[in-house]
Amino acid sequence: MKIIRKFLLLLYRIWFYILIVVPILALFPILLLSVSRERWYPFFFWLARFWARIILFGMGFAPKIKRLEKTEKGKSYMYVANHTSMTDIMLMLHVVKNPFVFVGKKELSRFPVFGYFYKKTCILVDRGDVHSRRAVFESAQHRLKQGLSICIFPEGGVPDDRRILLDSFKDGAFRLATEHDIPVVPMVFFDNKKRFSYDFFSGSPGLMRVKVLPFISPEGDSIEDRKSLRQQTRDAILKELKADHEK
Repeated sequence: MKIIRKFLLLLYRIWFYILIVVPILALFPILLLSVSRERWYPFFFWLARFWARIILFGMGFAPKIKRLEKTEKGKSYMYVANHTSMTDIMLMLHVVKNPFVFVGKKELSRFPVFGYFYKKTCILVDRGDVHSRRAVFESAQHRLKQGLSICIFPEGGVPDDRRILLDSFKDGAFRLATEHDIPVVPMVFFDNKKRFSYDFFSGSPGLMRVKVLPFISPEGDSIEDRKSLRQQTRDAILKELKADHEK
């Protein structure tokens, strides 16, 4: 039975990568056009949301969103969430309607086909390079000035220890939020680790619950204000994860 289960999980994983690549190939000319001008990014974002939904529903995932506060059209926000799965990107695109730009790790740009558009539209960070982190901050500022929003997974990656509910948060998202005086939108992804974790022989179709928590607005732009914003955000997400874990 274990061999059969592993074989089925292998097919399930392969199907995931097929769902990533095939829509990109099918939409390739339109996608190329959409990334040829910076001002056309909102159209690319709409296509990205369509792509994300193909993957989520094609994998048998059923997103269920509970919003405690709603965003306003045309306003910039800092979207943050816990990070446990490759599907976090797709789920974030499904949940958020306001065009935003991902800040993500440079390594993902190496993926065939997907990597090209990831590199063209996301802000890439090499976490081991100080100069890269500075360039990321400048690029994010430029995007915010264009009226777009930013999405950062503030843990900076998926924790190596799968037992960790929520890792410590990096400063980047909260520095941008305080300097540009934009609200932080904390989100909790409850089921992504169970649905499609980084453990290869794991995963299953099913519910993907999301809770959009009340927004947290910066109260100043000092270092202490930034630290307070970071802590408030992490505490809010961790509280929800702990309550769900203890059920």
